[in-house]
Amino acid sequence: MTQTVVIEKPGFPIWKRLLDVVVSSAGLLFLSPVIAVVAVLIKFDSRGPLFFRQERVGQGQRTFSIYKFRTMVVDAPLKGGPLTAPEDPRITRLGRLLRQTKIDELPQLINVLRGDMTIVGPRPEVPRYVEMFRSDYDEILRARPGITDLASLKYRDESAVLKHATDPEQEYLTRVLPDKIALAKEYIKRSSLAFDVSLILKTVARIIAG
Repeated sequence: MTQTVVIEKPGFPIWKRLLDVVVSSAGLLFLSPVIAVVAVLIKFDSRGPLFFRQERVGQGQRTFSIYKFRTMVVDAPLKGGPLTAPEDPRITRLGRLLRQTKIDELPQLINVLRGDMTIVGPRPEVPRYVEMFRSDYDEILRARPGITDLASLKYRDESAVLKHATDPEQEYLTRVLPDKIALAKEYIKRSSLAFDVSLILKTVARIIAG
């Protein structure tokens, strides 16, 4: 009697992890001069740590600390909410440039190497917003969150989208975040090596064009 062996499909494909390691390692190595210069400029520009860390919800609803270059004053969380407008007084002079060029996102390559994030995947949210849309994120967070995805391309300048809203957080929760959730679900359905590579190339092209 022949026994059938069932091979389960892994929750995180090998090709995706290999792509993460190669791209994040190459990125950190290639961009190390930029990272070093930015680190020095941040220290000269304003008082506070080099990195900004914030709790986000990752794969399987596990929380982790996301890394970014600090672009706001050191006591920013005490002076306002999690959303920022383009003219937010909490943003430092250098921080405005880092945000516009997306250089502030570079430390997330460390999150990718650690396995908290992937290069391409749904953007991770703060616990408060995940809890508000728990059923949606139960589905989305079967995947590992990423640095870029369909929503990142559409909302590259999210603060400008919220700039004219009377209540930016309400606008985010009722219009922007539901759209991001829909785009995250679309990405998960279409996820493949070719699709991931295409999103990486589009992200790089947008950054250069911007």
